[in-house]
Amino acid sequence: MSWNNGGPNGGSPWGVPPGGPKDGSRPGGGGPKRPWGNGGPEGPLPDLDDILGKLQGFLRGILPPRFGGGMRGGGGRGLALIAAGIFALWLASGFYRVQPDEEGVVLRFGAFNRTALPGLNYHIPWPVEDVLRPPVTRINRVEIGYRPAPGEMRIEEGRDVAGRDVLEESLMLTGDENIIDIDFAVFWRISDAAAYLFSTRHPAETVKAAAESVMREEIGRTQIQFALTEGRAKIETDVRNGVQAILDQYHTGVEITQVQLQKVDPPAAVIDSFRDVQRANTDADRMRNEAQAYANDIVPRARGDAARIVAGADAQRQAAMAEASGQAQRFLSVLRAYDAAKDVTLRRLYIETMQDILSHTPSIVVDQKLQGIVPYLPLGAVGRTASAPLVTGTGATQ
Repeated sequence: MSWNNGGPNGGSPWGVPPGGPKDGSRPGGGGPKRPWGNGGPEGPLPDLDDILGKLQGFLRGILPPRFGGGMRGGGGRGLALIAAGIFALWLASGFYRVQPDEEGVVLRFGAFNRTALPGLNYHIPWPVEDVLRPPVTRINRVEIGYRPAPGEMRIEEGRDVAGRDVLEESLMLTGDENIIDIDFAVFWRISDAAAYLFSTRHPAETVKAAAESVMREEIGRTQIQFALTEGRAKIETDVRNGVQAILDQYHTGVEITQVQLQKVDPPAAVIDSFRDVQRANTDADRMRNEAQAYANDIVPRARGDAARIVAGADAQRQAAMAEASGQAQRFLSVLRAYDAAKDVTLRRLYIETMQDILSHTPSIVVDQKLQGIVPYLPLGAVGRTASAPLVTGTGATQ
């Protein structure tokens, strides 16, 4: 069916507007000026059945014969096939794929309905349902106190890049009223995709604000010396737990995996003086440790010598007591023997006494038969031992 058969005026299926050319065209040679012909205040609107009939005729003219084109009776069948094809394409548009590092969040009329696991999934096509696929395994990163690149803030995974300091974020007051310059990074990931998408508008900014607040609170309770030396690990752990508690309270669906201190220094204006103080403290600690080491060496030795002297004196005391007891026992035994046999005991005592004296005193024996001879008395040999023989003349022996 051609357009020339659309109405009584020939050239246009919508009729000829009043005052226009009879061929249904605009004065400049274009299409019809009004699509509805003589509608409006100039005349009544065209019949709706007539318009639908003209539309069906136009579709039959452009469709192939097998879909009802060119045949007046097959128009409804062709339209049904077209509608079925469009409906099938609409249904097929509901298939979607969730990547291994993602989690699918299905929305029904804009509200959360369910979650989908990685792989091929299906949802009712738009506008009934839609799907969001946030990356739940990717580790995101927020820098506080510095920026990895001039003029921008990186909130994503990546390596450290030398950037500029942001003093309004990094300068903090310690518990002993000193100022410290801290740069740190917070690593986080999505733990609950639905809460992450719908609980907060800007999750990354929320993580940054919570981390900066908890860090200032923690530094406000910490001494500067502890923060600069052995307290770094404790600060990281406490800040991580504090930020996680705040995010859980807000139901953000975010898990803090790590808080990493990048720089903990005094302010740049006083860092040289502070380092001098640190060196002085280090020297004081070194001297204190050396004195303690000397004390640990000399005190045990003195205690050992004192214990040795006390032990020696105690041993001498025990020996003297044992010797005195033995002498007393010997005297008592001699007394009992003397009481039993006085003569024998006296002789034995005399012999033992003389034996003891003579064994320790040099002696000279002179033969009584020598007459008129002056014995030779070697006075210089008196101090010699008794074992050395003394000769005084013929027949003189010891």
